[in-house]
Amino acid sequence: MAGLDRFVDILRLFDQHKTDWTIQQIADATEVPASTVYRTVRELVGQGFLDPSIEAHYRLGAAFIEFDRRLRISDPLIREGEPVLRDVVHASPIPCVAVLARLYRDQVICVADRRAADADIATSYERGRPMPLTRGATSKTILAQLPRARLSKLLKSVAEAGAPLDDVTAELGGIRRRGYVITRGEVDRGLVGISVPLSCPEAAINASMSLIVRQEDCSEAVERRLVMTLMPAADMLAAKLRPSSSLCAE
Repeated sequence: MAGLDRFVDILRLFDQHKTDWTIQQIADATEVPASTVYRTVRELVGQGFLDPSIEAHYRLGAAFIEFDRRLRISDPLIREGEPVLRDVVHASPIPCVAVLARLYRDQVICVADRRAADADIATSYERGRPMPLTRGATSKTILAQLPRARLSKLLKSVAEAGAPLDDVTAELGGIRRRGYVITRGEVDRGLVGISVPLSCPEAAINASMSLIVRQEDCSEAVERRLVMTLMPAADMLAAKLRPSSSLCAE
């Protein structure tokens, strides 16, 4: 393990299950000599990505807060998308959580979310949390937009993709033709995911916009209404993301 990989592997050790690590614990977990880990940790502390904690432990540092702000104000999908999510939630006839997500490594990650004030919905989707690649409307909508060659390569690298590739690609082809997907209980029991594509090749953005609702609140009529709420909202956001739109506004 060398260079940037070592830095990232160390930072990924920190989560809700173990928030503080010693040099030796990091060395054991990464199978890297403690002397090398010490030098790497010293650099991460120097840049604010790690902070010293009690009894020779280290925890994640405030640099992530700074860069999170930088991302929110510089990423066009987040900057332009958050107000659209607010409008989508307001237009929903039932309690919901609205989500913007994009492809991240071999997973899908939520980059922005908005919850209705009356939405007592315990969903796994939250900003910054990587989610399964082949389960749920949010992920499937993103996969359906990918070229077949890239999709095949991506699915072959994911152990959870137990279904035959032809079956998966056939399902994704149907999603691509319909322009939306509805899944029930694939990620969280009792919840329905409704998702539409958000594609803007001009800005190199391949994402999805989704609503997550309780199954008990749903009917076919409600689902149709939610799809018709999402589609124009996603189209409007895609138009805002196109570089030409900003040029025309000047």
